[in-house]
Amino acid sequence: MRWESPWLVALLLLVPLLALLSRRWQGRAAAVLWTRAPRSGGLGAALVRAVALLPWLALALALVALARPQQGLRLSETESRGVDIVLAIDISPSMSAQDFLPRNRLNVAKETAREFVRHRPHDRIGVVGFAATAFTQCPLTLDHEALDELVQGLDLGLAEDGTAIGMGLATAVARLRESRTPSKVIVLLTDGANNRGQIDPLTGADLARALRVRVYTVLVGRGGLVPVPKDDPELGRRIVMTVMDVDEPTLQQIASRTGGRFYRATDAAALSGIYAEIDRLERVPVRSITYREYRDLGPLVLGAAAVMLAGFGLLGATVAFRLP
Repeated sequence: MRWESPWLVALLLLVPLLALLSRRWQGRAAAVLWTRAPRSGGLGAALVRAVALLPWLALALALVALARPQQGLRLSETESRGVDIVLAIDISPSMSAQDFLPRNRLNVAKETAREFVRHRPHDRIGVVGFAATAFTQCPLTLDHEALDELVQGLDLGLAEDGTAIGMGLATAVARLRESRTPSKVIVLLTDGANNRGQIDPLTGADLARALRVRVYTVLVGRGGLVPVPKDDPELGRRIVMTVMDVDEPTLQQIASRTGGRFYRATDAAALSGIYAEIDRLERVPVRSITYREYRDLGPLVLGAAAVMLAGFGLLGATVAFRLP
């Protein structure tokens, strides 16, 4: 509740003063209702006094109406602007390596990415998956529930074997091309070296820099011999120690060229900490604009005053003034 003209409320103090002065100035004729009420006694006296008060109550309500009381109806939706972020996640077969026991690299990468999303409710976030080719798993969106399901849906085998880091980066940049936010970010997660695709990783970095997109690169897992599950037609699934090639210098250059940072995660805790650090680095003030709508109660109050005056005239001409 608020008042459009609150100073008019102070005029209510004049109403009882005017009532007293009216009785004093006009003498017995103006105060007949009050003088008759005690002699009438009982219900009749109360009715006479009540009718005599109606004009003054109507005047008080009229003053209240002039002050324009307003009732707040609701708050509008909060508008906020955050950061546009694309998560580019490697889904090549090497991400099945089990050096992040009890889960493999991809499972840990997806779980930490989902946790990262949960901490950024005001940001539009998209997901790109890449192996030998790259594809958009989810465009930029604020629907984080749908995004969470799509991140879970990333899996090995959605693209051919290989690691096209340059294609993954270029696809992520394309998702941010139409973004109008001042802060645009790519988190590129991979466990190997670029060996497929038509776009070189550093060319992808130049594309990102041209659009003022910062790229945080994350190299997951250990290089060298790592345990990787293999399906053998005769022996079934078994764990094979496999040599993994990594290209740390290229990932460092991508981050350096775009103003981002390079990270190395050798276990699940380290990867979670990396996402937490990126979360702290990529924060912008959330601007909220709040509107409140009001309903003017003045007409309702003025209507009540009119009803009182009508009641005074009706009762004064019929019942109240004719009581014995």
